[in-house]
Amino acid sequence: METTTVRGTGIRLTTLGFGAAPAGNLYQAMTDEDVHATFEAAWAAGIRYFDTAPHYGLGLSERRLGAFLRTRPRDELVVSTKVGRLLVPSPETAHRKDSDIFEVPAATRRVWDFSRDGVLRSLEASLERTGLDRVDVVYLHDPDEHWEQAAHEAVPALVELRDQGVVGAVGAGMNQSAMLTRFVRETDVDVVMCAGRFTLLEQAALADLLPAAAERGVAVVAAAAYNSGILAYDSPPSDATYDYAPAAAELLDRARRIAAVCAEHGVTLPQAALAYVRTHPAVVSTVVGLATPEQARQAGERAAVRVPAELWRALADAGLLPEAAVPDR
Repeated sequence: METTTVRGTGIRLTTLGFGAAPAGNLYQAMTDEDVHATFEAAWAAGIRYFDTAPHYGLGLSERRLGAFLRTRPRDELVVSTKVGRLLVPSPETAHRKDSDIFEVPAATRRVWDFSRDGVLRSLEASLERTGLDRVDVVYLHDPDEHWEQAAHEAVPALVELRDQGVVGAVGAGMNQSAMLTRFVRETDVDVVMCAGRFTLLEQAALADLLPAAAERGVAVVAAAAYNSGILAYDSPPSDATYDYAPAAAELLDRARRIAAVCAEHGVTLPQAALAYVRTHPAVVSTVVGLATPEQARQAGERAAVRVPAELWRALADAGLLPEAAVPDR
């Protein structure tokens, strides 16, 4: 699988990255064996970039991913995790289910902390959970309500770790593009992860983040290319999800109309969804959440499909892609 280097870091990301939120029992419980089989299938498909976070299953995703990656050549892979949510022991709630969207016991609770100390403690805990000797990329995780502390304490702490060679690259990961643009323009980040805001269904990041990233040489990892599910089907079903909730009828109709145009050009909606986000020069990788071996194999096959450039023009002519969102290449 092709790789792209994050400028100035030496970190090489495969075109397709593995989003390990499902490994934290996202929506449903999974066995260690099933998760391991999914990692195996992703590796066989050529994926060498794996993304996780303490938030995913209260550390379960990190533990499972680490157990797999420790069996692989360390120099052949890239792993990213995130900081900003410390996991604090919570024995009084251990008998309950996590109140978030992960099917795990609430034996710990998440505490927002973008302080320098919080960053260092979070990264240390992630290394303990994964059992890895280092993390290649560290993102601030969803600092939406914490700009001041994230920008003025967390980023400098990560930059210090990067400059010391402790981590390879630093940045932020969010479900919005506006604040990511501020990180790109106002802080010393190498890479940002933008989830869901640059997809075949919506392109908010084209107005701010992507031009800023291209101008400043900051890499963009496009996550949630399927908008959490609606673009993952050849023809989106009525119960498809969008941004982790049931998709509205208007969005379903639009996605189905996009799928029909894709079919006319000999490609499927998911193939086009993965190809579209790669058309922007600032995008270096696409991270997709993968829950089964079949999904991993399928993602690798979809990512390898060459989508005709004429498709983007056809979508624009059909009123399904804004003129400004038609790729130049």
